[in-house]
Amino acid sequence: MNIEDVAEWIKIADDDFDSAEILNQSFRKHHEIICYHCAQAVEKYLKGYLEYKDIVPEKTHNLTYLNSICIEQDNSFINIKTECDFLNKFANDIRYPHRYETKESDVNFCINAVKKIKIFEPINALRNITDN
Repeated sequence: MNIEDVAEWIKIADDDFDSAEILNQSFRKHHEIICYHCAQAVEKYLKGYLEYKDIVPEKTHNLTYLNSICIEQDNSFINIKTECDFLNKFANDIRYPHRYETKESDVNFCINAVKKIKIFEPINALRNITDN
């Protein structure tokens, strides 16, 4: 495990989430982009955890898949499965034509999902490891 890489994954994830929150405060909300940044944040939190466990998953944006690998390492990741599954639809397809119609309720769910995952103990514990 490369602790600097783990720290970088967490930092970039936090940056993506900060971007989503800033966009969510704007006058003209682009729901799709906010949800996309939320999905990006979770992807990086999961990849940071996997890096910590010395696991290199295939190159993917699939949050359901990434979370399933995390569950194999720590069964408590089942507690964020609903959030990962919901965010997965915003992980990449949202940036192409024929995208999903997103609503304010989707944005609210996405923001709250990232907040939950950001403080989820196995993810949050990485902050203590990388801060030392």
